[in-house]
Amino acid sequence: MTVTTVPRTADAVVVGGGTIGAWAAWFLTRAGIGDVVLVERDTLGQGASSRAAGMVRAQGGTEAAVRLGMFSREFYAGQHELLGIDSGFVAQGYFIPCFTDAEVETARVRIEMQRGVGLDVRWVEPSEFDAMNPAVARGQTLGSSYSAGDGYIDPPRNVLAYTAALVAAGVRVRERTAFTGLLVDAGHVTGVRTTAGDIATSRVILTGGAGLAAVGEAAGVRIPAFGARHQVVVTEAHPDLAAERLPMVFDLRAGIYWRPCEGGVLWGMSNPDEEPGEAREFDTAYFERMRERVAALLPTTARLGLRKTWAATIDYTPDHLPILGPALRPHGPVEGAFVAAAGGHGMMWGPGVAKAAADLAVSGETDVLDVSDLGLDRFDDDGRSRLTPDPIALPFPLR
Repeated sequence: MTVTTVPRTADAVVVGGGTIGAWAAWFLTRAGIGDVVLVERDTLGQGASSRAAGMVRAQGGTEAAVRLGMFSREFYAGQHELLGIDSGFVAQGYFIPCFTDAEVETARVRIEMQRGVGLDVRWVEPSEFDAMNPAVARGQTLGSSYSAGDGYIDPPRNVLAYTAALVAAGVRVRERTAFTGLLVDAGHVTGVRTTAGDIATSRVILTGGAGLAAVGEAAGVRIPAFGARHQVVVTEAHPDLAAERLPMVFDLRAGIYWRPCEGGVLWGMSNPDEEPGEAREFDTAYFERMRERVAALLPTTARLGLRKTWAATIDYTPDHLPILGPALRPHGPVEGAFVAAAGGHGMMWGPGVAKAAADLAVSGETDVLDVSDLGLDRFDDDGRSRLTPDPIALPFPLR
């Protein structure tokens, strides 16, 4: 898809070719926007989208998180019928276990909130958790929340799916083309600048994952989105870890999750004590620390080697919530320009964030979720949010 020039005009321009940007471009075409251009500084999916673990969970800790998770889960589940290709979604079932009385109380309140939004989720007693998780050491939990519809996708297949969808929809993709600035007149966006030339347009969606702050800087917009190392491993195969014995689990207190993968277990982790920033090197020392926790819960893993290891830089926001709203400059919003970030949940919330961003660019409103508090205006000059953070999130560095 690499092209050395860009169109001179477009009905809409999307910056970024990851899960959010690509699906946002596709949703724009579904809304009737006829000429959509997507610019990507590298190639489609070459950031975290191709290195993710693929977890798709609607059990969020806030109503916004639940709504984004439900929309995205349903989108992934219905892709094949809609597109003729899909991201490989598997409804594996997902537990968030509790290990203290305080966690039990919090989980029960969270379940009621989730049910109120429409999520099919329930409380599972310790004995039932043990019965449904035969690979897990018995007697470890005080119970768990559980949603049978949560699952996972195959990240490389997701990149393939959205690439095919973009081609079929006629989106003009310009890879190896970096965004370098917004063109603005009297507070309205009139175009974008790129390394391959300017594109005149009245609609722009800015995405970029861990690189979104730099995209914002080029646009003259301060965006408190940061990058952090995230590590994933896949163990050797073992009968104890067969998919039918291994529902997905998020050990929230340790910041570790797992799912079945290639006859073994895939598990991921992030170190909250690291400095934020670009990082793709695997941190063996931190892995060894976290491996002890995984082995305590999944004893079979203690005697297994690893088939795969990798690290990726993924994005996060200070409150672990998405950013959805107009691009803000010091003197006010830029009409027609919008910012979209998933706050570290690109696979999990990506389609929902993308649909909401496309809706905002087309009509200024969306029915995916209430975005009135999710714009850039919730952050102060130091990047602190006025919102309560989503508590169901990886332990990213504090800022």
